[in-house]
Amino acid sequence: MPHPIKTAIRQRINQLFNDYEAGERPALRRADALFPTDSVAWRVNGDIVTMMIGGVSGLLLQMLHPAVLAGVWDHSDFRADMHGRLRRTAKFIAVTTYDHAERGRAAIDRVRSIHDRLKGVLPDGTPYRVNDPTLLAWVHVTEITSFLDAWVRYAEPSMSAADQDAYIAEMARIGRALGADPVPTDRAGAQALIQSMRPWLKADARTFEVAQLVLRQRIGGPAEDFAGGLIMAAGRDLLPDWARAMHGLPAASAPARAAVRATQAMMDWVYTGSPNRRVWPDDVTEWPDGAPR
Repeated sequence: MPHPIKTAIRQRINQLFNDYEAGERPALRRADALFPTDSVAWRVNGDIVTMMIGGVSGLLLQMLHPAVLAGVWDHSDFRADMHGRLRRTAKFIAVTTYDHAERGRAAIDRVRSIHDRLKGVLPDGTPYRVNDPTLLAWVHVTEITSFLDAWVRYAEPSMSAADQDAYIAEMARIGRALGADPVPTDRAGAQALIQSMRPWLKADARTFEVAQLVLRQRIGGPAEDFAGGLIMAAGRDLLPDWARAMHGLPAASAPARAAVRATQAMMDWVYTGSPNRRVWPDDVTEWPDGAPR
């Protein structure tokens, strides 16, 4: 018999990450996904807490590039829908990692079609295109290294260098499909790419405004906001020292890190036995709750 507390928490998390009114449902783990079930991507991308921490850290890193920040500033309703932006990123990762391969490819095609339409001019008059391969490479590498860093810090501190390289190599498939170039395939290449981009990074009043919207957003009731505050603190703490200094953000305290680990342990308990952790066959036509696909 399902545990009522586990079920209630899972339902609430599903509501936070899925727009049910738009017909979204949690992504099930399927044997016919883009990545095989024994991939490192399945291991890393399936942890809610570390993926949220990595997502926050990745966003804070990405927006230090003026063209990435301009893309958010010019082409999204970030002030009113920052939670929606974070939710869509999480959904994209879940679908491209676990869902049916055709749905993963469709999600990639949708993102590419959006990127192809967006362009603008930076405050200094420099034109930019959101689908610029170098810009997409920056977004890709900051995102995947942030996910990986969060996993290593909070879930698997002893993760081997070979597995870390394997994760970067596996996720390169998504970066290339989105049009990024160059796309690193190991830790050394990822760090080299990040370092090569540092001369183009900056922080200004617009960076500060968007960063504060990320870090101060409210997502629900007191319990959700408390957990969210821990995630935000852990996300800023995960940043490289130089990036955190550019943002003018403090590091997290030792008690805050301990609280994040406690939250992660609770989430592991919540999702033990969850249908979302089961590998479903390729002919499944209904979600565990009976809602149609």
